Formats: sequence, structure tokens, C-alpha cells
Amino acid sequence: MSQQTDPLISSRRSFLKNTAMLGGGLLIGLPLSACATAGFPKAGDKDFQPDAFLQITPDNQVHFYMPRSEMGQGTYTGLTTLIAEELDVEPSAIHVHHVGPLSDYENPEIGFQATGGSTSMRVSFKPLRQAAANARAAILDAAAQQLNLPKAQLTTQNSQVLAKGKAFNYGEFVEVAAQLGVPDETPLKRSNEFKYMGKDMPRLDGVAKSTGTAQFGIDVDFPGLHRAVLVRSPVAGGSVKTVDDSAALAMAGVKKVVTIYNGVAVVATSYWQAKQAALALNIEWNEPEKLASFSSDTGKKWFADALNSGDFEEAFELGDGKDGLEKASKVYSAEYWAPYLAHSTMEPMNCVVKIEEGHCDIWVGCQTPDVARGLAARICDLSIDEVTLHSTFLGGGFGRRFNSDFVAEATEIAKASGLAIQLVWSREDDTRHDFYRPASLARFNVGVDKNGMIESWTAQRAGPNIMPYTLDEVVDGKAPGFMPNGLVDWLSKRGYGLFNGLTVDHSSVEGLYEDYDAVNKDVQHVTVDPGLPVGFWRSVGHSFSGFFKEGMMDEVAHGQKQDSVAYRLAHTKNNPKLNGVIKLAAEKSLWGKPLSKGHFHGVACHNSFESSVAQVAEVSVVNNEIKIHKITCAVDCGFVVNPDIVKAQMESGIIFALSAALHGEITLKDGKVQQSNFHDYPVLRMAQSPEIDVHIVASDKDPSGVGEPGVPPVAAAVANAVFAATGKRLRSLPLSLS
Repeated sequence: MSQQTDPLISSRRSFLKNTAMLGGGLLIGLPLSACATAGFPKAGDKDFQPDAFLQITPDNQVHFYMPRSEMGQGTYTGLTTLIAEELDVEPSAIHVHHVGPLSDYENPEIGFQATGGSTSMRVSFKPLRQAAANARAAILDAAAQQLNLPKAQLTTQNSQVLAKGKAFNYGEFVEVAAQLGVPDETPLKRSNEFKYMGKDMPRLDGVAKSTGTAQFGIDVDFPGLHRAVLVRSPVAGGSVKTVDDSAALAMAGVKKVVTIYNGVAVVATSYWQAKQAALALNIEWNEPEKLASFSSDTGKKWFADALNSGDFEEAFELGDGKDGLEKASKVYSAEYWAPYLAHSTMEPMNCVVKIEEGHCDIWVGCQTPDVARGLAARICDLSIDEVTLHSTFLGGGFGRRFNSDFVAEATEIAKASGLAIQLVWSREDDTRHDFYRPASLARFNVGVDKNGMIESWTAQRAGPNIMPYTLDEVVDGKAPGFMPNGLVDWLSKRGYGLFNGLTVDHSSVEGLYEDYDAVNKDVQHVTVDPGLPVGFWRSVGHSFSGFFKEGMMDEVAHGQKQDSVAYRLAHTKNNPKLNGVIKLAAEKSLWGKPLSKGHFHGVACHNSFESSVAQVAEVSVVNNEIKIHKITCAVDCGFVVNPDIVKAQMESGIIFALSAALHGEITLKDGKVQQSNFHDYPVLRMAQSPEIDVHIVASDKDPSGVGEPGVPPVAAAVANAVFAATGKRLRSLPLSLS
């Protein structure tokens, strides 16, 4: 079938043609090291576009439409390497494009187009390779026909077909390839044939980011664009009761002041003008009673009372469950606490929206572009086809940009003001209006038999659930356009009741029970939610369960007078990946060998996102100050496409987790977040950062997650080292001896 008459290809081409290009220029011929986020090249009738991911032009340009967001985790390089390997093209020669929403780009594990859950490489490893291999096979079929040679006599190298000592560019065969069609299930390369995969490769977006030519959402600009600042209720969920905007409207550069569902926005010529005018607004708020009654200094009792109430939902049961404790020779009990945490991405939330002549254009870096587009369509009362979303680089995500609240705000402001606007959050906005990592309190009872082996592992967790807040937004963004807004809003709120007494949100209990061998296990959950919005935070539930579970495991090992590493190894015989990284981390850290005077080791391990990670922290304590000297990390994440990126992600996760372990805490007073910026919500400084030594287990299994699994063991490894140094067991975050 010809490309001109194939309705699927035609629809894709229409999608590409109708996607507006920032600045109006074509990207064809633009070096990959320059900004490759400006838009899509215009598909020509002579181009070869075998699927939604690839396009090869007659002038031998190869374009890759990347289905996942790049937020620093390395998908830009990693996914392009998959294409390069099977297409036989130098990775640096491929033009990479961030894409807007399209059904072909849906994440099969999430159910819609989304980047999260450390899934990007896992879900793309075979499909993208297959797409590229099929495209290469189509080029070879066309070359065989045009050159009148058997296909077996042809090979490829660096975007060229080699035949009888001559080299022909792929572009010479694209017209015929489009007419012949694309083979299915072309055999993929074997590992011994890899040129690029499995090797350290420089980041393809490194030059653009280093030179400032990479375009992030906050960089978007065009004539007529105004800046907006939104003043939100200091208690989440509040609404405007009254507003006096007279002083703000009189200030220089101010164009409009508009009230939306959650606050008052100032639209001005410049960001600084909007920010200064926002300070002049006099607003009275309607505040939600439940959250306004919550303060951190007394609120922890809400969690403790819930655990004591016995009003639990069963999350997991194995063997005799909690009844197995009755047979135990000895039972160890403890409670662990983790506070609310903010994301603190390097680039605060921002979004550009222009509504004009019945069409809405959005420029944003986000993790869920089709949900963002759906929200905008519903707000503007437009069809999905009347909304175009232009994706950019993300200056950090960590789960925060899975939520599109800032897109909804920007769309509301643009609609109410009638102006093209860029909404920019300040660092204070970002800290005080996040979707936070849920606070959690966990109670463990662990029973051992007469030989000191764990036979019963029980845990109870109290805290908020993430899924109701996520479903609230996803339903609004993904509901069919024919459904009335009132019905959609009603449906989106059903999750709050569903996960409060009817079923358990798995992200609330994940990681509490899976890792260690025990014949009896029981996990229960009770919802405690003051109403502060919560969301996905790097490694999600594993971020607190790793600390809880690994602290408890260390307590049991110490109670049994067992070596912490040996005790873990004895309880992971049915978990070979975890057992392997424990051994590797212990070996590389010289566990059990003499350390520098005053230095002590602590170990922790955890499975998350189908990967296993073990870490050994080397710590000293002087005058009650914790100093981390070194973290040794071992990771088993299946086949590694780019070892340097995996190491970087482990290092990044460790630094991220250390910031939380030593400093991270969001506190509330009468429902208001007390922290505002890095002076009272600090991140780890360079001088505090330890030496990090990462070791990757060689594997021929398919890749698993790396963006998040480096986080869960960190806090426990440090706390366990502090116990070795001081004899004090730290069961609350952030870690403190004072």
C-alpha cells in the first residue's frame, strides 16, 4: 500500500503537519546538539515514515519522535540509542523530538501517555528496537529492488546501505520503501552485535543543556506573551471569598487581575511586575475546615490514634498472617515515622497558554501530556483536536510533573484574561503548593523462631493515599468530551471514598513486606488524610517503606546478635537478585574490615520497580552531627543500555534521598505549609555530599527501572550506621541525634 493512501500514515502525517511549530521554522537539518524541542519537521510526500516513532527523509535525515519526557533521567539518550542500534545509525546523527499527545505514545503499563514509575526503558526496550529493525529491513528491501541485487548481499552502516564496495544513503531508498511497506517482527540484533548498546555514551542532550540552547518550558517566549503570577489559598483547597485588587491594577505593567477556582492571578507585561502586583492584592479566603485544623506538632497523634483504632484494611496476607506471631519465640516491635516532603525540582512549575480563534496552544514540560491536554480542552470547552500541546525539556520531575495542576491554572488564567500568558511559579509557590510525599507512620511486629530466623513479619501503615488525588486529575483529563463537566467532576471525586475503607492503594504499602523470606506475613493499612494534596515522589511508597523496613530488619538482626549483612543474606534465599546485590555491596565496601577511626558502616537493601539495590553507608558522628563519608551502591537492573546513565541515576537518587534523610520535612501550622524556600527546606550541598561508588550487576535480562530504585535504601543505611556509631536507633525522618 502506498504511503499516500494508508489512512494510518495519513493520520500521523496530519498530526505532524497540524502541530504548530514554535518560531515557525522547520527542524530538518538542525544538529541534534542544538535545541531539538522546537517542534516537528513537516512530513513530505517522499519521506519514509514507517511508524509514529521514525521518519527518514530523502536527504538522509533520521528523525526520532521520543514518546517519553526527558527530565534529566536520560531517556533522550537511552531511547535514541535503541533506535540507533537497530537502525544502524550513529546516535548523534539522529534528530530527536519531544512529542505532544498521540495514542501511539501511550505507556502500556500506565494506560495513557506518561513518563513515570521508572518505566521508560522497560516498556520501550523491545518495541522501539523492533520499530527501528523493521525500518532498516524496509530500507534493505527497497535497496535490493532498486539495485537489482539479492538482499543477502547488502549490509548497512552509519545510515548507508553497502553494496559491492559502494555506499548508498538510506535516503535514496525511502520512496520505494514507503511503497513496499514495512516488514513485521524483523529479527533483532544479538548482544554480540551491539555497537552502541551496553557501552558508555555521552548524553546526546548534554551540549544543548550546557550551552543553554535546550528549551525548557520556562524558556518559551513569543511576541504578545504576558506573564502571570497566581496567589493561592495558604490552606490547600481553599477558595477566594473576597478580593480587593485596586492597588494591584494601578501598578505599572499590569494588564488584568482575574479570579479563578483556587486563587487570584495578576497578568502583566513582565514576571517581576506581576509578582510585585500580586503582593498588593488583599484577599480573604474560604478555607477547608479539616486541613485548617491540622498542625504538625500535634497532628502526628492523628496517625498514632489511627493505628491504635484497629480499623484496618487488609493489604497482604501470607500463611497464618498476623496469627503467626503467636508461635514466635520472640517478637520485636517498633514504630517508624516519615514526614511530608516536597519535590523541589530545579525548574519550578510553569506553563504557556494561548487561546485564539477556537484553538488552544500549550507549551509545557510535563510527565502526562495527554492528561494536560484533556484538562485544557475541558476548561476551554474545546474538543481534544482543538488543543495542541508542545512538549519541552523538563527541569526535573521526580513525580511532581505527573500532576498537571499548573497547566489547569494557566489555562484558566488565559481563558479568563483573554491574553496569551505564561504562568510561572516562584520557589515559594513551589514549596507551599506541591503534591507532597505522604506522611506515614508504620508499626512493625516481627516474630523469630527458636533459631533466630524470621517466621512472622507484620506491618501496619497509617497515612494518606496518593491514588485519590491522581484519579481526581486523570479522570478530569481523560474523560470523553461528551460527558458533562458536572458528571466528570463527580466521578473524579469517587477515589477519595474508594481508598478510604473499601480498598488499599498499593503505593501506600509497597515495599513493606515483599523482600524478606518469612512463612507468615501480614500488612494492614488505615487511611489518615488531613487534606494536604499528595502525589508521586521519587520511588513513591518505597521512599518511606525502604526506611521503615530496613530499619526494622536491622533491629531484628541486632536483637539476634547477628551480622546485618549475614542476616539479610539468610533471609533472601528466595530473592536471588536482592541477595546478589547485598553480597556485591558488602564486598565492594569492605564490610567487616577495619575502617578509619570513628567511622562505621550501615547496610540497607530494597527491591523496587523490578530492580534490586543494596547500599552501605560509611558514617561518623561528632558532637551529634552526622557526616556521611561514602555510599557504596550495588544495582541489578537487567541489561544496561548506557552504564554511565545508570550510575548517574544511582548517584542522583542517593543525593536526592540524602537531602530528605538529613533535612527534608514539610510542616504545617493550622493547615498552612511553613517552609518556603531552600533556607528552611534545604537540599544537600556539595560539601556535604559523600563519595559514591556504584557497581552494576552484569545481566542479560530485559532492563528494569533505574530512575527511582536508588532512593529507598539510603536513609536506612545511614540510620543503621548511626546506630553502629552511637547505639541510638533513629526511627524518624529527618535523622537527628539532638
